[in-house]
Amino acid sequence: MSDSRVQGAASGRGSGGRRRAWSELLAGRVRRQERSPGRGQELQESAVLLLRSHLDWSHLLLEVEGPPHKKLCLGSWIDHDVPEACTHLSSSLIGSALRDHASLLGVPVAVLSSQMVASSIVRICEAEAEHAHRALLDSVQRKKLSSLIEIAQYLLAHSMFSRLSFCQELWKVQNSLLLEALWHLHVQNIVSLQELLESHADLQATVAWLFRNLRLLCEQIEASCQHTDIARAMLSDFVQMFVSNGFQKNSDLRRNVQPGQMPQVAVAVLERMLILALEALGAGLQEESPTHKAVSCWFSVFSIHTFCRTISTDSLKKFFSHTLTQILTYKPVLRVSDAVQMQREWSFARTHPLLTSVYRRLFVIVSPEELISHLQEVLETHEVNWQHVLSCVSTLVICLPEAQQLVNDWVARLLARAFESCDLDSMVTAFLVVRQAALEGPSVFLSYADWFQASFGSAKGYHGCSKKALVFLFKFLSDLVPFEAPRYMQVHILHPPLVPSKYRSLLTDYITLAKTRLADLKVSIENLGLYEDLSSARDVTESQPHSQAPQDVEKALLVFEHTGKIPVAVLEASIFRRPYYLSHFLPALLTPRVLPRVPDTRVAFIESLKRADKIPPSLYSTYRQACSAAEREKPEDAAPGMKVEPGHVEEPLELLTIALGELRAAMTDPVQYDVLSAQIAVISERVGSVLGLSEDRGSFEASKIQLSVLAPELEQQEQKVVDLLLTSFCQNLMAASSFAPPDRQGPWASRFVMTMCERTLLPAVLTRLCQLLHRQGPSLSASHVLGLAALAVHLGESRSALPEVHMGPPAPARGLSIPEFFNSLLTCGTAESSLLCLKFCTAAISYSLCKFSSQSRDVLYSCLSPGLIKKFQFMVFRLFSEARDPLSQEDTAGHPSKPWCLPSADWQQVALYLWKQRTFQELLKEEQFHLTYRNWLQLELEIQPEVDSLSDTERRDFHQWAIHEHFLPKPAAAGGCDGDLETACTVLVDVLMDFCQSSRSYDHSESSDLVLGGCTGNRDIFSRLQDPPQPASVSARRQPPGRTASHP
Repeated sequence: MSDSRVQGAASGRGSGGRRRAWSELLAGRVRRQERSPGRGQELQESAVLLLRSHLDWSHLLLEVEGPPHKKLCLGSWIDHDVPEACTHLSSSLIGSALRDHASLLGVPVAVLSSQMVASSIVRICEAEAEHAHRALLDSVQRKKLSSLIEIAQYLLAHSMFSRLSFCQELWKVQNSLLLEALWHLHVQNIVSLQELLESHADLQATVAWLFRNLRLLCEQIEASCQHTDIARAMLSDFVQMFVSNGFQKNSDLRRNVQPGQMPQVAVAVLERMLILALEALGAGLQEESPTHKAVSCWFSVFSIHTFCRTISTDSLKKFFSHTLTQILTYKPVLRVSDAVQMQREWSFARTHPLLTSVYRRLFVIVSPEELISHLQEVLETHEVNWQHVLSCVSTLVICLPEAQQLVNDWVARLLARAFESCDLDSMVTAFLVVRQAALEGPSVFLSYADWFQASFGSAKGYHGCSKKALVFLFKFLSDLVPFEAPRYMQVHILHPPLVPSKYRSLLTDYITLAKTRLADLKVSIENLGLYEDLSSARDVTESQPHSQAPQDVEKALLVFEHTGKIPVAVLEASIFRRPYYLSHFLPALLTPRVLPRVPDTRVAFIESLKRADKIPPSLYSTYRQACSAAEREKPEDAAPGMKVEPGHVEEPLELLTIALGELRAAMTDPVQYDVLSAQIAVISERVGSVLGLSEDRGSFEASKIQLSVLAPELEQQEQKVVDLLLTSFCQNLMAASSFAPPDRQGPWASRFVMTMCERTLLPAVLTRLCQLLHRQGPSLSASHVLGLAALAVHLGESRSALPEVHMGPPAPARGLSIPEFFNSLLTCGTAESSLLCLKFCTAAISYSLCKFSSQSRDVLYSCLSPGLIKKFQFMVFRLFSEARDPLSQEDTAGHPSKPWCLPSADWQQVALYLWKQRTFQELLKEEQFHLTYRNWLQLELEIQPEVDSLSDTERRDFHQWAIHEHFLPKPAAAGGCDGDLETACTVLVDVLMDFCQSSRSYDHSESSDLVLGGCTGNRDIFSRLQDPPQPASVSARRQPPGRTASHP
């Protein structure tokens, strides 16, 4: 048909209208061209007309193949290899073609253009065979789409494109669209995502399509590392759009959408994505599985960085609060009885890390007070998922330092309301919340036993106002009995509520019921361990008497070894708890073995019990016979008194190592409290798993720690755990200090140290510290000394919550606080021990002054022992002659953080730098830190001259200066002698007599390094008083090492 049309046109131009042959026509055309070169413009118009007549509209916008001259430069234009003029020509050509075709069809060119672009997008998306299971384009599709978007931008600029029509066309083929294609349209301002979504009439279909594609996007983001930046930008943009539309008060009424439709779509999509993630968590996720990766990807959007200041704080708070509500109310199928039974499995360390991570992200923008208020509101107005509520409480107390007091106050309000109106819901909530928080250990919350005693153990308790309140309490406790763990019933029995005598029957009835239940569970109050702490978080069913008894025996032997007396707990058990004593404790103590030739502690303890008639004769006789049989049957290589140690499970230790490594990796930002606290909670849980039955998370109420200075020993497994913790603390401290000084590191160090302060673990930690500082001190590296010094500071920070330390001879017989304990481990008798003492004191004081620079002096005083500061003064005066001169105003400096940041520096320089600090010099003005003449004598008497760091001459010069120039003229109020030589002599004689008496009392400790002060040293000091002062020579001797007097 086109040929006839061309021929007709040609024949119309012939002379006389005669039809000519085709060859004539061509010949004539050539002749006319030659005669009239200006006909080129007419030929171009004819070519355009021919192209328009045969145009394939479905392929025009996607044409990228073939030689350039056959494509009107369109292919080169798409490939971005042509000049701007060719680009403009291509766009002009397409625009002109679309106008002509729209005119022929009788439709607006904008509508036709929209249809053509939409059809082209579908062709691009369908080019990949598996497009239905993808949300991202490949590189070829992305390139083609980029070219198509440039065409669409030209059409938009020339008012030849209808956004509304384009959106409608896209929704007709929505199942063929890839999400990335729509995102590019949004980014390039072809049509916004919001406008596109609002144009769909079916709300449910829109939600379903978005949900399916967002899920595919999350799966693809984690499945491939290619184009991850594009995929994450897409996800961020979609989430920002949903939050801005779904959680703002004012909606845009100018849009062509029913009021409330877009907010509904946004909220519905966000809710469905969260439900998908929660369903996956509930079904159980395998690490590194596609579902796990997709859930992790979606949870990552709950980050403040996702919104990049594009969303208002109020909108973000609404979104986060709404999300938290949805999590707490997701599938509320668990009953209160289920929560009472199962809540131990919902602690922070046992909750899926993905769930705790989303909690922590939600906590960022909402204040702790608002979180508690929101929790209370949700519990009062919704049916809740108790697993999520209680795991949220655990995360709250772990990750927010203010949470302990806030939860305490919240529980107090709940209890007050419960007893005021017998509100069972408030009572249930209070007990569940307290028990959950207590599961996280005493470093973050009170133990349950302590809380129960504080709440109901006095006349001021919530239950003491009336009989009605008492009945309500015991009715509630009785209702809990069939469901709760034995541990809680034992707390209620052994620490019962205070009840007036006339209502005693209420308590008796409950105790009878609880004991019956414990008997059904084969757990008896009588079978509790002698040293067992009821504030421990673990269940009694995990600590049966046959496994608890060996631990009680070991603890009793330790006490007996240090005191030589039968422990009070054993005597009480032999009278008041005979079933446990006879059936479990004695059999564990009287385990047959090959008796040693020299009686050991166990033999002596057994004989003491026998003499006190605490072992039945028949049982003792059977034990001796069994030991004799063991002696006859012993292997040749068996050592007397030894028994084979059971194998240790390595897996829990490996898990602890991994957890410590993860904490080390997080130290790049030591201020992120929630991340570090979460990891420390995991470490605490892993420590409990490694120690097994020796785990005890309780407090140290009314207890003490007994250590042996002469022979501090640890079980193999205990030493492995403690070494891992101490090494980790030192490494983490060095890593954190490389990013920020101690005062800007947050409270991670305190939290870590509190993990080591649990009842079973702290004695092992202190024993290991005794080994390291007392035996291996000179071999410790600089980083170890710095780390252990900081550890000592943080242990001192918690001194009020820790027991006293009782150390065997030759250490002081009295109980020592933790700072005093460290002071007792640092001696100055030899050159090596003096250097260690100087290093440790320098590190501890520097760290304290820097860490607590913005806090009150009381905090600093609790962390450091006065003895430690006095030893530092003693060592500085002794080793550095320049320190003996009074400091001028110019010598003092400001903040003492510099020496702390230099672990590899010269310790002598660091010590002098600290000595000159203004802050430290002000500290020395406190009376408790004065180095008195008596203190100096006591320390100097410990020096062993044969291994002293000073030569005889240097020591004589030091004594001359200290006595005659420093302490003798010094006022008595500052620790001196007021210039009275008689007073100086009297104090010297007193100190010498005390020292000699102490030395004689330690004669049995032949190998003890603590028995110091030889006679030579004593005579040196005594003879100093007979030397007259020599001012002229003293001045010369004050020259620092390496300096010489100047000569004219």
